Amino acid sequence: MIRLLLAEDMHLIRKALITLLDCEDDLEVVAETDTGEDIVRLACLRRPDVAILDIGMPGTDGLTAAAELHRRLPSCQTIVLTGLGTPVALRKALDAGVRGFVVKDAQPGHLVDCIRRVAAGERVIDPELAVAALDADANPLTSRELAVLETAAVGATVDEIAERLCLSRGTVRNYLSRIIGKVGARSRVEAIQIAAECGWLWPTRDVGIVRYRARR
Repeated sequence: MIRLLLAEDMHLIRKALITLLDCEDDLEVVAETDTGEDIVRLACLRRPDVAILDIGMPGTDGLTAAAELHRRLPSCQTIVLTGLGTPVALRKALDAGVRGFVVKDAQPGHLVDCIRRVAAGERVIDPELAVAALDADANPLTSRELAVLETAAVGATVDEIAERLCLSRGTVRNYLSRIIGKVGARSRVEAIQIAAECGWLWPTRDVGIVRYRARR
């Protein structure tokens, strides 16, 4: 029997997945949660063989939880089940020690097969997505520049970026100028759009572009 932990914040999807998985004779959901903070605690308590995690969880996101789970309970393998089937999401998942990556529009049988293969020690990644991740344009931005741009992408002003990242306003402006030059943009908004399209920004950041435009 393969013991499973399921973390999904959308109640209807989570219950539907539990029903699907419990129909399999060799799968048993032993823990479920709708918040990222509970993932590691429940895993340490219930000792699942495989944890199936959504990325966009409230509070602690699924990839942060996956990395912590990999450190504290290495016997538990992790699968990301997400709607964010992008190269940057895959790279972040692999960095977090995730063994399987499944998009939510996959056939139900694919998830079940992925669980069994990951439990057996395999790594299961969609081949086309893996190739896309390898072929993605190299990111020219430093980690600090990326942090500044990501903060700008969720609608933060220069003052707010400076406060959140413990920088001076002048330093933030200098970073933004360098970022615009590096990516070949004409404005902050265009730099955000280019970085998002190239997969350098975290996928959920994209919605912030609209808020940013409203606050220019």
